[in-house]
Amino acid sequence: MTNLSFDQLGLSAQLLRTLKDANYNTPTPIQTKAIPLLLEGYDLLGIAQTGTGKTAAFTLPLLQNLEDDDERAVPRGARALILAPTRELAMQISDSIKTYGRNMRMHQAVIMGGVGQRPQVQALKRGVDILVATPGRLLDLIEQGHVDLRRTEFLILDEADRMLDMGFIGDVRKIVKILPAERQTLLFSATMPAEVEKLAREILFEPKRVEIEAKSIAVERIDQRVHHLDASAKPSRLIELLATPGFERVIVFTRTKHGADKVVKHLTRGGVNAEALHGNKSQGARQRALDNFRGGRSRVLVATDIASRGIDVDDVTHVINYELPNVPESYVHRIGRTARAGAEGIAISFCDAIERPHLRSIERLLKRSLDVVGEAPTESANGYAKKDRGQAQRPEAGNRQRGRRPRFGSQHRATA
Repeated sequence: MTNLSFDQLGLSAQLLRTLKDANYNTPTPIQTKAIPLLLEGYDLLGIAQTGTGKTAAFTLPLLQNLEDDDERAVPRGARALILAPTRELAMQISDSIKTYGRNMRMHQAVIMGGVGQRPQVQALKRGVDILVATPGRLLDLIEQGHVDLRRTEFLILDEADRMLDMGFIGDVRKIVKILPAERQTLLFSATMPAEVEKLAREILFEPKRVEIEAKSIAVERIDQRVHHLDASAKPSRLIELLATPGFERVIVFTRTKHGADKVVKHLTRGGVNAEALHGNKSQGARQRALDNFRGGRSRVLVATDIASRGIDVDDVTHVINYELPNVPESYVHRIGRTARAGAEGIAISFCDAIERPHLRSIERLLKRSLDVVGEAPTESANGYAKKDRGQAQRPEAGNRQRGRRPRFGSQHRATA
């Protein structure tokens, strides 16, 4: 199923007009594979990263399935529930629903922590067609009696592995127990650790599996380079790189919130306009940082891994891993912030002696070595494999249709 157009996927004329108006002409591989299955009513296990078009892959068929049902939400209820691990991702999904559903009479609400709950409670009073939520705040409102999910027909769990990383899997299970047994369920995850596989078995019924390989993002379109240096040399090297022509819109990743703040202070002292984005920032501060970065008012965004998925910023020229992640899949998510929508990008990693095991894990995942800039470490340095010191040095300039599959029997789902 390749080289298809949107009008071959079974989407309604109304949605096709919306896509045409938005200048969306060619579906991505995950959209081509997932949309027909979801329109038929199947449960779906989708393995795909951000940047693959997965939000549209589930949003478009969800809107059509809701439109075909022609039902109304009950007070405090939601016909469809989308769970996201972070506030930023929840807002991005909500924006996509507004874009694709702008010619439909769909009511949606977003529930997330970090902001006052009163407007969210008010938005839910009459019920909504689609509820986008983070698990913690949703459970709070359910326990307060502000949310009723007993008639919800669709459940979408996005970035399940991120849910696991952030400790939300227990909350997800509590929410699933409240939902009707007869529903359509979608689970998306970039990776499949054992706990996510277990959750998928619990909540999905005879799912179709759609998998988009990470290498199409991580290897083919991104120029990946590594600088071997001491940790103490990282601040000055970062300043040097950012002074190089071509570094126009840059995301710098650190492992910790404190590290992100420290890098921002260093860059500010060096005359670089930078802002931090991490979980200790208020929702307003995080949104302002993103808006300033998108709008070009700040050239550098220094972020923890909370920003490595679900934040869609166009024209990011470089991603710099100031500190390498200790989970190799996180490297792929980070560098996926550049090379969006078919563009090319550059990813640069700083690697000190302690981080070399992380680099080896990343290279095993990618099935290739990163291009070394400058001196490579020798075998005496932490046992790292010796590289060719004569290797050329690299410059850093960045020149639901009617008749769909019937819904599922409650006897299977009673234990979910």
